[in-house]
This record gives sequence, C-alpha cells and structure tokens, in this order.
Amino acid sequence: MSFITRGFSGRSRERDERLPPGQTLVHDFPVLSAGPTPEVDTAEWEFTIRTESGEHRWNWDEFTALAIDDVDTDIHCVTHWSKLGTSWRGVSLDTLFEHVETEQEYVMAHSYGGYTTNVPLDELLDGKAWVAFEFDGEPLEPEHGGPARLLVPHLYFWKSAKWVRGLVMMDQDEPGFWEQNGYHLHGDPWTEERYW
Repeated sequence: MSFITRGFSGRSRERDERLPPGQTLVHDFPVLSAGPTPEVDTAEWEFTIRTESGEHRWNWDEFTALAIDDVDTDIHCVTHWSKLGTSWRGVSLDTLFEHVETEQEYVMAHSYGGYTTNVPLDELLDGKAWVAFEFDGEPLEPEHGGPARLLVPHLYFWKSAKWVRGLVMMDQDEPGFWEQNGYHLHGDPWTEERYW
C-alpha cells in the first residue's frame, strides 16, 4: 500500500529521447497567452524587418507567394510540456533575410497585441526558424498565433512569438516581455534555460 496518492506525483512522464529534461509529453496543444487574442485579418496583416539601413515589408499575398517550407518538428514549452512530431508550413527566415543586409546581431520580434521576445539572429537563420501560417494542414488558429507566428522550435516556445508582425534588428541583446519578467534571455530547453 502506498502512502502517497497519485495526485502528488503529477502527470506521468513518458520518456522519449526527443523529450528535453524536465518536460512532460502532451498529445493536445495547450493554449497559453500573456493577454487577449488579437483579431488580425490577413487583409490587414503585414510583416516587416527593420534594420539599421531601412525597412523590408510584405503584405499577406506577397508573403504567401514566397517559398514555403513544410516543417515537422517538436515543440517545448517553458511550463514543462512538449508536443512531438508537429507539422507546420511557413516561410523560412532564411528566405525573408535573403535580400536583407544588416551588421546587427540581435532581433526583437514584435507581435500584434504588443508582445515582444528577443532572439539572436544566428538562432533564426540556417534552417532554424520560420514564420508559420499553417499547423497540421490547416490555417493557424488565432489562439495558437494565427494568422502567423514565429516558429523557433529549438528554443522554448515563448520565443515562437504568436501573431508576429515584424522583427527589429538590434546591436545588443535586450529582453522582451517574458525576459523582462524573469525568463531566460536565450531559452534552450536541452539545458533548461527557463529563468534568469
């Protein structure tokens, strides 16, 4: 007979080599947001990259006419859940930066609704990040960041900014919304970079 009931042990931790330390496997897609879900019509949606030399801009039609990648990846939330084998479609940051020249090494991602998160530029290039607009073969739902979200799957999921509207290049790494509130500046799930 056990003296500790099942409720004290939390959710079961299915072990899988794709699961970082401290993570629990989920089969649904939890919804976590720092504020209300903004309503963003694709007719009004715009994505920009602002550098020291100017601004690059795409509307929805221009953006979806770019080369589109199918991305199968695992995602890991700082709140300890992981979802394995997710399927996305979107535009690679490599494609978006193809004609963008910058000497700056850091990025602040900005979202409709005011959310921000910082990411070093080298964490977004070389096939590491996308602006995704489909999940599981369907348009990305607003509660999950639609019409488009940043997808940076090798970092904790708060770095994959929902409702993304643009990137601003920076000379120094500066904290975004969650980073100002105690989350780690980088956010690597494999080394458990959760908090400062």
